[in-house]
Amino acid sequence: MKEKPWQLQLFAKSLKKKEKLRILNKNLNIPPSSLILDLGCAQGVLSYFLRQKGGTWISADQDFQNLQSSYLLLKNNLIQVEEGPLPFMDESFDRVVSLDYLEHLEKDDQCLEEIKRILKPGGQLVLATPRTGRFFFIHKLRSLLGMKLEYYGHKREGYRKKDLKTKVNRAGMSVNRCLTFSRTVTEFLELVLNFLYIRFSRLKTHPKLRDGHIRPSTGKEFSSEKKSFRIYSFIYPLIWLLSRVDKLLFWQRGYVLLIWAKK
Repeated sequence: MKEKPWQLQLFAKSLKKKEKLRILNKNLNIPPSSLILDLGCAQGVLSYFLRQKGGTWISADQDFQNLQSSYLLLKNNLIQVEEGPLPFMDESFDRVVSLDYLEHLEKDDQCLEEIKRILKPGGQLVLATPRTGRFFFIHKLRSLLGMKLEYYGHKREGYRKKDLKTKVNRAGMSVNRCLTFSRTVTEFLELVLNFLYIRFSRLKTHPKLRDGHIRPSTGKEFSSEKKSFRIYSFIYPLIWLLSRVDKLLFWQRGYVLLIWAKK
């Protein structure tokens, strides 16, 4: 039997990505005639599942290496972009889906303005970013562990809900829905896994990728960590079970913001 693409193998053992996809599948309806920009596709795993919802998708990223990895899953409609003006005509997209991309940009306000420009009147933006605030102690723990923002490719720790809504509104779009996910236990487990990867990865010289290097970014890197992945796969049921404690923390808000906005 043919082995699954490495991105799907990683996804099957992910906590945050699976939760994110579950929320998007529940809340994102795509009419067949829609043209959607997937801005910041990384290695293409969420793009792979979202394309199955219908419509025509264009997947974009800054890193050519990410696009090469994405091609194994997506096969077509891939384009490399740079930070700054987007290479698309005004009012050309029905939706823009941008997941974990804005926090990687120096000029995040310009990106939001560009999204507004390329959206059709009444078009929708779906935006996911890390969330931060005064009492987000996992961020403080991350700093204490020496997990620098550059490991994640981030230009900032995240956004407060109020500040992000203000940015989106200032760019000319109105926020009509906002939710959070990835509560404390899930975020802590993800931090531990990221730390172990950075600390013990065989790949000591990493390329500077837009989305950092807290996980394998190519098939070759994944293959070099196969033994570690098998160990992780063995203990994953326990990790997943621990993450379910978040269900008991119903009063907490998550560490990831998910916003829907309309032009």
